[in-house]
Amino acid sequence: MSTDVLSEVLRSIRLRGALFYDLSFGHEWAVEAPPMKEIAGAVIPDAEHVMEYHVITKGRGWAAILGEEPIQLETGDIVIFPHGDAHVLSSAPGVEPARIEPAWICATSNDSKPISIVFRTVHEFSLGVVPVPESVNKVACGFLGCDRRPFNPLIAALPRLLHLPADNDSAWICQLMQQAVNASQIKRPGGEAVLERISEMMFVDAIRRHVERLPEESTGWLAGLRDRQVGRALALIHERPAHAWTIETLASEVALSRSAFHDRFEKLVRQPPMQYLTEWRMEVASTLLRQSSAPVAAIALDVGYESEAAFARAFKRLVGIPPARWRRNQNRELE
Repeated sequence: MSTDVLSEVLRSIRLRGALFYDLSFGHEWAVEAPPMKEIAGAVIPDAEHVMEYHVITKGRGWAAILGEEPIQLETGDIVIFPHGDAHVLSSAPGVEPARIEPAWICATSNDSKPISIVFRTVHEFSLGVVPVPESVNKVACGFLGCDRRPFNPLIAALPRLLHLPADNDSAWICQLMQQAVNASQIKRPGGEAVLERISEMMFVDAIRRHVERLPEESTGWLAGLRDRQVGRALALIHERPAHAWTIETLASEVALSRSAFHDRFEKLVRQPPMQYLTEWRMEVASTLLRQSSAPVAAIALDVGYESEAAFARAFKRLVGIPPARWRRNQNRELE
């Protein structure tokens, strides 16, 4: 696996995290979370795409997308819902859940985080109090935001429910998150920023572990990263996006014939190499447009286009608007 490519994509899509809730339960419990489309604007307002995650910091439980089969969770397990599905966490399948209403999430979006919620019974809970010591199950809940456009190959490569069982390599995440939650109760300056960074670290670690667990027959962008030849080609594209790559030159670099390389890349990544190259160039260009004041013509050269017109056509084809207008829109959002 080319970890450099994964790191570069994670940086380019502007991953940012937020730890919102510290839930405490007794022996019987169940909570239903609404679909992300109903609350994304409240939890991470400036993100194009928002995911929800949960870490079992004490006890055990079950998680399920509404209408799907549940999976069992143990202490230290992480479960992420990359595509924003409504879902249920519970002590056992079939327990009628208390629904966290979108209106309440929106109303408390500016409150100091994380918000402590103690469930005395399945449907009776208290807010903003330190969890009682006898709580037998505890869950840290949060959100992760990222850009989806111009190009984010990661989200499409993730399943609707991503379950990362606890193991020796991941124990530090659970411990660190619980320590940070406990420390946040003191309300020291910078506490929320610490929780945000921990959320991001948790997600990056979860993706790395997910890639390592992919079955050999898997396809998709993450499977492509892990493949020796395709992973090398992806690394070359990311290292030198402005290079005049062709299928022939990439195939030669990874020691495959033109047809074998094209077929292998398309089978794993699920798109042709030249389409991937174009879309990654647009992602690099979007970062340059957002972070620099360089002329559009200069950025076109930086990502491999000899003319501003050709670059503008490619950018509009993927993003929907010309690069200059896209930059103006980004600047207005920052004001």
